[in-house]
Amino acid sequence: MFRILHTEKVAPEVDKIIVDAPFVSRHARAGNFVVLRIDEKGERIPLTIADSDTDNGTITLLFQKIGKTTWKLGTLRTGDSIRDIAGPLGHATPVKRYGHCVLVGGGIGAATLFPILKALREKRNRVTVILGARTEELIVWKDRFSEVANRVLLTTDDGSAGRKGLVTEALQDVIENDPVKIVLAVGPIRMMQAVAEVTRPYNLKTLVSLNPVMVEGTGMCGACRVNIAGKTKFACIEGPEFDAHEVDFDELALRLGFYREEEAESMKSFKKKCKGKCRTAEVKGSRGQGVK
Repeated sequence: MFRILHTEKVAPEVDKIIVDAPFVSRHARAGNFVVLRIDEKGERIPLTIADSDTDNGTITLLFQKIGKTTWKLGTLRTGDSIRDIAGPLGHATPVKRYGHCVLVGGGIGAATLFPILKALREKRNRVTVILGARTEELIVWKDRFSEVANRVLLTTDDGSAGRKGLVTEALQDVIENDPVKIVLAVGPIRMMQAVAEVTRPYNLKTLVSLNPVMVEGTGMCGACRVNIAGKTKFACIEGPEFDAHEVDFDELALRLGFYREEEAESMKSFKKKCKGKCRTAEVKGSRGQGVK
């Protein structure tokens, strides 16, 4: 059992929990994730390790409440426990002295980017962070990013914060005006795909963190397979980060929609059991709570 030490709302439908997990904290590296199960009969879901504190033996998890399991996770409070947490899993982000790095995040993608930012800065890289969302209140951890990054650029669809427009427009401006050595993007599939198309003409090294359906996180089930340069890879043991220019984003998008109806039915059952005591949400797609 893993005890929850702190819970906090960080954005609409986005929560943060700090969990007592000394082993995971001690071995976690930027880019790693965990697979957790709330209770004995619960679904296993992957969540990025958004931060870790080796002194106190804790890990921080950010998650978007978009499906039954993440909504149930959001009902837990300080003092409650999570049945299982397996990790750290996945390959760590390749961190070295690159020079000027750009991190691009959409929504909950910030959870993955923050430890990468800290690791890059420890290697004395200069880092520009571009965070995008539909509106200002949906931008996650902008203050924390500002404390660590050399520069933070905000983009919103409605212009409520930063520039009005897309993260790709801001990325294009940065590339053209300040030479970049590497780009890392985390967020919705189509956002990451668009980032890959921006950087492709420049032959600019670009990594994306993928969030396919994942069950046990050790490569045994094969649920998280993705198409990379025409070859099947398992995101849990060979990722979650891959070369953006080699990812088949269209296939990934189709696979993420496989269980949309089942998730909607599961969410409906969950709300019925809550009997009005739990907040409800519109289930817009599957696995929004994934490695991002």
